[in-house]
Amino acid sequence: MLVLLVEDETKLASVIKKGLENEGFTVDAVYDGAAAYERASCAEYDVIILDLMLPQMDGLTVCRKLREEGNKVPILILTAKDEVTDKVIGLNAGADDYLTKPFSFDELIARLRALLRRGRDLKPENLVVADLMLDTSTHEAVRGGKRIQLSGTEYRILEYLMRHPNQVVTRGVIEEHVWGYDFVPNSNLVDVYIRYLRRKIDEGFERRLLETVRGEGYRLSAGPGGRVSE
Repeated sequence: MLVLLVEDETKLASVIKKGLENEGFTVDAVYDGAAAYERASCAEYDVIILDLMLPQMDGLTVCRKLREEGNKVPILILTAKDEVTDKVIGLNAGADDYLTKPFSFDELIARLRALLRRGRDLKPENLVVADLMLDTSTHEAVRGGKRIQLSGTEYRILEYLMRHPNQVVTRGVIEEHVWGYDFVPNSNLVDVYIRYLRRKIDEGFERRLLETVRGEGYRLSAGPGGRVSE
């Protein structure tokens, strides 16, 4: 499951991100409202965790703009304010649930899972790019009838690429998405795991899906008129 985490307190964001990843979620973290709105507008997320007090664009504005554009992704708002009126305003802006800081991590997970259960009938669990299918529940890929087992890191990279098909994704974006603050600068880990993925999803097939765009990054290509679905 792909989560967009929007929290301007970087230390808190790092703790939440690590905790969610330990629970099996894939997490994109951004730290201001403008970046959150941009990410949520161009990528498909299963749920958004949205702090209200954000620089550049506050959380309520982000929530309202997404709903006005028809974006139905479940939104869980985080607020330091415990007043009923503040919670009501957030829910009226289009949020699906709220959590007051400080909060229990177990409660955050429980609320996220409840939101995901509500939307499960509306959103398939499989991602498809060309003839490659990824089951986001089992973390297993299938291509040409061949079942492909993935490590946790391979899964997070592949899921991200499949949610951004035909787009060039830079090494920096992959580093931030998969390793976050723990990433070692000047490491070749991204290239290593891309090679692992190529062996698993492309080896033995006539058409290569995972492309290197020299000097820019990587792209999972559906091909001309290729199938893409979520």
